[in-house]
This record gives sequence, structure tokens and C-alpha cells, in this order.
Amino acid sequence: MSVEQLLRSLPAEAPAPVLRPTVVEVPGRARVLRLDGEIDLDQRRLLRRALERALRAAPARLLVLDLSRLVFCDVTGLNELLRAREEAEAAGSGLVLAGPLPQTARLLEATGTRAVFEVHDSVADALAHRGRR
Repeated sequence: MSVEQLLRSLPAEAPAPVLRPTVVEVPGRARVLRLDGEIDLDQRRLLRRALERALRAAPARLLVLDLSRLVFCDVTGLNELLRAREEAEAAGSGLVLAGPLPQTARLLEATGTRAVFEVHDSVADALAHRGRR
């Protein structure tokens, strides 16, 4: 068997995990950006565009990042979240995290960035908390 035949006989690699951002408006209160999938170096640009669009579309409003379906986030993604937080603050709006799964929660704790973000157990909690301010 030739090398080419051997390579063709191997099972195809699974496609790289895809990040699927979805925006939901909470009229008069906030914009929710739900992040499904994984964030790593390959997904950085998609994440950055989604964050920039969400921040531009709702200046001076709350942006809730729903992480309840984000199964993996590395430091590349964390850096983008930190950058977006700074941009939100500079624009006079807020950015909070909601529902991080255990892997993302561990990343926030291990890097010391948990203290930098306002983190809630769910989107509903984030909206309720912000509504009381």
C-alpha cells in the first residue's frame, strides 16, 4: 500500500470545533450574546467580531455573555473577553458573564480573572441582579 493510499484510508479528522455566537435582545435592558462551542486560537477572530458587533449595536447598555454552552475556552478566548470588557467600560456599558461551565470557571479562577468579571450563575440571574441596581 502506498503512502497516499494509507492516508486516504485513515478516517477523516473531525472538523475543528466551531464557535456559534447568537444574539438575543432583552428590550430596554440588555443584549445577550450566547457562545456555543469552543473558543481557541482558531475561533478568536469569530469571537472578536461577535463581541465587537454586540458592543457596537448596543452602546451604553449591558452585554451579558451567556457561557452556559461554551464547552471549552483557552487563554486566547479569555484575552478576547478581557479586551471586550475594557471596551464596554470605555463605552459606558457593562459586560457580565453568565453560566460558565466548570472548565471556563476553572480558567477564570486559575488565572485570577474571576475577580475582574462580574459572574452570575445564569442569564436570568445577571438580568435580575442588574435590574436591582
